[in-house]
Amino acid sequence: MANRTDIIGSLGKGLLVIEAFGAERPRMAISEVAEATGLDRATARRCLLTLHELGYADYDGKFFTLTARVLRLGMGALAAMPLAQLVQPWLDQLSDRIGQSTSVSILDGTEIVYLARAAQRRVMSIGLMPGSRLPVHCTSMGRVLLAALPRDQALALVMSSDLTPRTPHSLTDPTEIMDRIDTARTDGYAVIDQEVESGLRSIAVPLYSVHGRVIAAVNTGVAAVQADAVDLVGLYLDPLLKVQDGLRRVLR
Repeated sequence: MANRTDIIGSLGKGLLVIEAFGAERPRMAISEVAEATGLDRATARRCLLTLHELGYADYDGKFFTLTARVLRLGMGALAAMPLAQLVQPWLDQLSDRIGQSTSVSILDGTEIVYLARAAQRRVMSIGLMPGSRLPVHCTSMGRVLLAALPRDQALALVMSSDLTPRTPHSLTDPTEIMDRIDTARTDGYAVIDQEVESGLRSIAVPLYSVHGRVIAAVNTGVAAVQADAVDLVGLYLDPLLKVQDGLRRVLR
């Protein structure tokens, strides 16, 4: 473990500034960045100007926006992860077999992070790619990942999540959400019916390592054209379980 004298505080503040930007805050003034990060205005200004000087941010005289150069930070880490490399061929094959987009994600606090994706057609209004993030509590992959945790840990993550409804179908009661997580733990899969986005349904299963530990989740997201969301089980659960079984032999 590093000593406190080994820690570069300014680097941590710069990363905090980068993380403050997102889909809901793609462009911000210095004061907005200071408020979002908890940094004082002078520190936020120095971080932003440094990012601008290094090519990680654009500046129009008032607002800052991140540039595509920032993607190097995340994409480099994702490319170096053996998990993403291992699952991609399986996703490609699964997507071709069922004719739907498929994804693998991991848990990161109150969010899931997409590691790999095989896209057949666009069923969400937002574009998903490796590095994309979605809330853990209202996604099929998020719920099977939460189901793999001790229940008290899963509940703590749900309680600390932003439960603002994304659609009229979104569950906002922590008790109801935990009921669905408990069901996913029993069933071994989770089905989501238009909670992330209207018109989108998904089904996910956990991915196990050779040691039996849940390390990721795989899902398929489809347009809500079935009579009932439960129809996804008959349509896609078996192909997902075959991928789960195949990867169980190689994931560590």
